[in-house]
Amino acid sequence: MPDLLNPETPAGAYDAFLPDALDRAASHRSWGPTGGPLPAIYLSHGAPPLFDDADWIRRLFDWAQAMPKPKAIMIVSAHWEDAPLSLSAPAAGTPLVYDFGGFHPRYYQMRYDTPDASGLAARLAAMMPDSEPIHHHPSRGLDHGAWVPLMAMYPLADIPVLQMSMPTHDPQRLLALGRRLAPLRDEGILVVGSGFMVHGLPHMTRDMMFHGAVPNWSSDFDAWATDALARGDIDELTSYANRAPGMPYAHPTPEHFLPIFVTLGTAENPEQPARTVIDGYMAGLAKRSFELL
Repeated sequence: MPDLLNPETPAGAYDAFLPDALDRAASHRSWGPTGGPLPAIYLSHGAPPLFDDADWIRRLFDWAQAMPKPKAIMIVSAHWEDAPLSLSAPAAGTPLVYDFGGFHPRYYQMRYDTPDASGLAARLAAMMPDSEPIHHHPSRGLDHGAWVPLMAMYPLADIPVLQMSMPTHDPQRLLALGRRLAPLRDEGILVVGSGFMVHGLPHMTRDMMFHGAVPNWSSDFDAWATDALARGDIDELTSYANRAPGMPYAHPTPEHFLPIFVTLGTAENPEQPARTVIDGYMAGLAKRSFELL
């Protein structure tokens, strides 16, 4: 049986992907002012198992290639919940956060050394009102909700990246945060909400882990979210805890769903239908990812 924690060749799919991806990434067209705003995106970020899923890696990379290459990336991950609002350290090559356990040592040796992001840090600080000043963390690097998917999307690691903490569980406040960040899209900066559409890890079974069985609580929640996103029903989405089928199994804690509201707030019109880019399941958990203009 396949072992998600200890595959036969750890990150073998990523190693096989890299040569062609690096060649293609080298000729990626860069964003320019005439290109219009970049989309706002929400992605399911996986974890080390993403590096062993060739299809998932390729779909993330192709998604990035279909967009102009951003000047910088601002990402809100499920794995950094902190108030006051905080930014990761902007220095080039800041060490990564390996915030996962039980995996093969190979994954703890992976690197993603991105360029200095001090300019983006200053821009973000200037965008925030006096009521929500930004704390600049002196040493925190990107956690796996950021560097794992970005290694697939932008393998050259040549784009400045900053991570912003998620300061609240209140969907309305996260929508408001996204609205403050919306002008970045017109400046060629990609705004990413990074979570996982279904994240019921405590309820995973051996059938899910080893045979990909999809429980009803995962498929039902995914179908509900997909329908609400297609209708642009923000009220329905903000009421997920009470209205969504599959709860609380789909999200025993909310942090992997909540970045969706930063993405929605950043969109020009959050009530437009979202475009799904990646669907399907990882070990029975829905990994739907989408974009909005």
